[in-house]
Amino acid sequence: MKYPNIINKLSLEQKAMLMSGKNTWETWTFEEEGVPSIFLADGPHGIRKQLGSADHLGLNESIQATAFPTAATLANSWDVDLIERVGEALGREAVELGVNVLLGPGMNIKRNPMGGRNFEYFSEDPILTGELASAMIKGIQSNGIAASPKHYAVNSQELRRMSVDSVVDERTLREIYLQGFEIAVETSQPKFLMTSYNPVNGVYANEHEHLLQDILYGEWGYKGAVVTDWGGSNDHVEGVRQGSHLEMPATGRPGALELVEAVQTGRLDESLLDQRVDELLDVLLQIQIPNPGKDSLEEATKKTHHQIAYQAAQESIVLLKNTNQALPLSGKESVAFIGDFLYEARYQGAGSSTVNPTQLDNLIDLKEQYNFSEVQHTRGYRRDGKEDPGLLNEAIDLSKKVDKVVIFMGLTEISESEGIDRTHIRLEKNQLDLVKAIRSVNEHVVIVLSGGSVVELPFADDVDAIIHSYLSGQAGARAILDILTGRCNPSGKLNETYPLTYSDVPNEKYFPGLELTAEYRDGLYVGYRYYDKVEAPVRYPFGHGLSYTRFAYGGLTVEGHRVQVTVSNTGDLAGSEVVQVYVQKASEYVFRPVKELVAFAKVHLEAGESKVVNLELSKHAFEFFNPQNNQWEVEAGAYDILVGASSRDIRLEETVELEGIDAKGLYHQTQFETYFTGKVKEVSAEDFEALLGRPIPESHWDKKAPLTHNDSISQLYYAKSPIGRLVYKVITALIERSNKKGKPNLNLYFNYNMTFRAIQKMTLGMVNHAMVDDILYIVNGHFFSGVGRLVKNYFLNQKVNKAGESND
Repeated sequence: MKYPNIINKLSLEQKAMLMSGKNTWETWTFEEEGVPSIFLADGPHGIRKQLGSADHLGLNESIQATAFPTAATLANSWDVDLIERVGEALGREAVELGVNVLLGPGMNIKRNPMGGRNFEYFSEDPILTGELASAMIKGIQSNGIAASPKHYAVNSQELRRMSVDSVVDERTLREIYLQGFEIAVETSQPKFLMTSYNPVNGVYANEHEHLLQDILYGEWGYKGAVVTDWGGSNDHVEGVRQGSHLEMPATGRPGALELVEAVQTGRLDESLLDQRVDELLDVLLQIQIPNPGKDSLEEATKKTHHQIAYQAAQESIVLLKNTNQALPLSGKESVAFIGDFLYEARYQGAGSSTVNPTQLDNLIDLKEQYNFSEVQHTRGYRRDGKEDPGLLNEAIDLSKKVDKVVIFMGLTEISESEGIDRTHIRLEKNQLDLVKAIRSVNEHVVIVLSGGSVVELPFADDVDAIIHSYLSGQAGARAILDILTGRCNPSGKLNETYPLTYSDVPNEKYFPGLELTAEYRDGLYVGYRYYDKVEAPVRYPFGHGLSYTRFAYGGLTVEGHRVQVTVSNTGDLAGSEVVQVYVQKASEYVFRPVKELVAFAKVHLEAGESKVVNLELSKHAFEFFNPQNNQWEVEAGAYDILVGASSRDIRLEETVELEGIDAKGLYHQTQFETYFTGKVKEVSAEDFEALLGRPIPESHWDKKAPLTHNDSISQLYYAKSPIGRLVYKVITALIERSNKKGKPNLNLYFNYNMTFRAIQKMTLGMVNHAMVDDILYIVNGHFFSGVGRLVKNYFLNQKVNKAGESND
């Protein structure tokens, strides 16, 4: 142990208390014994430190902070240096506001475009995710505080996120869902890591021996601390045993007494508890902030960081289409700006990452600073999706009078939020009707999209140009105008594939998991790995993005894990290109995607300039995870190194021969035909069981069985008690009402998906385990006796808490 002098001063109860929060955001401090407190705050794209009463959902107002572009936006930059600078700025603001641990970045793989939290995550690809997350972590931690990448692991849906079991085979787990975390842990050494709510293959992530002991601490050599998601602890004792250090938020003295009792009864060895305290202290003492935090940022910080947010937005906007050089706007033509998003931008998502911006640029106000000969504007549609013939007709009339029309549209607030998955990937009908109507009276239409997730774009072939700003943060408006007018040459590339329709998505039939499980039957074939394997048409491929200039590739050389290529700007404007390197291997014995990203680099070139770009391939570039040997291995044979501008725009190719294992007999083509062909839209139970190597677990609730601690509030619709069924009806009615208003109610979403055990975990010690038992007894049909037990245990729990207060 590093800190025996401190640990030996602590009582058993004090050590147990350190394994949980003191309140919603802070940990316990024992000053006389030498234990400092820390403050944790949300912050994937901006600090959310609340004023007054704190809550984990962002319901209450927070201190102003810079709202940077979201992870889904930043990922389109493919620029590790830029993202490290954003991380440095985030860390600087955290220090100024007294935040020791920044809860981010979000790293989950965007398995399906309907994932409600996709706007908070980087990519469908683990290499892009891992490299960008690593850069952000380095930036944050350069300020002496901690980043906490999340959510570890296999967390791909919001529906019943606290209870649904992610059923995934070991190879897919390693190659897709853990590889990004592996890169981040090994290259940036985050000081905290947050576990996910969900079970993985039947075991909750926060107490998962394989994920924590075998992989995180064992194979990757992790040296930091592990924190639960808020309310994400299941068995606190087992979590501590397997390597979790901090259960958040506070569970009060009752939570600490769970560990005390476990030690006293022999379930948990006190020496292991001491080890966890020692490990946590090692992090706490490293991330102390010299000066107490303030309630506001320095004015100089606000100004400097707004500029960084602006630069990040510029680099992240993607030019999807540009027919006949419709963009940039010349300034000579008359232009109409149309769209509700013109007046009120979508610049961030909803949920625990919501930021109170230091300032918010506005397109209407800024357009006067650009050299348009004439710009008129109108709203065109209602944000809530309701039809408004008056607004539509105004837009049509205006469109007849101008040379070009720019329509600002995209996903509304209700479309993407923490706590709820999307129900489709379409834009609102009134927005689509607007595009069609305007296109009928004006041939020159430019679309500016906003939103953090994939959408269907049925009008793509009918308009001249499309730019996608994603959720570009508080300075995004100016960046959008820069791209439209050519002050900035677009350089963003898509971090995810845009399918033609949702029916093309490989896991549409397996997403989301509706009851007990989420089955990852699609295996390795996520995003472009699927579309390119089966040669399915897509709207825009992974890595796609246009420029106002042109780039040529040449001079490819490959030596081991090093690739060198010469990129030239053959156009008339300075610009930046993202060089993407993929590996391809044909094999009779190991099924694979047709190509996989293994390296990338963003390079800036003046007009006519050429540069030699050196790229280092990822650690596992030529490897696959062999579940039989439980290790990464290279299959002997030929590998194609593909270099290009997207997954479907390959410019150069080189073949190398590698030594490795003879994989003959590892996978039999007849048994794994679905996975060899990649046609995973229909995977039989037999095929999935072959991939898992075990029977598929039960996926449906037993509606005749009593509800338990790990069932969710959403299951109250079949509760035996009419009180329970009434609660379900009230919650769902309130959710429906809030949805109609177009504003997500995060508290309701959280409660709907919350497990009964989380009632204990989220109430700061006001409810203990016994009281949850009593609540379950009530909803399972024993109202009067259950209420009597609940009242009795309430007062007993109050007595325990008061005894703890008197000892503080």
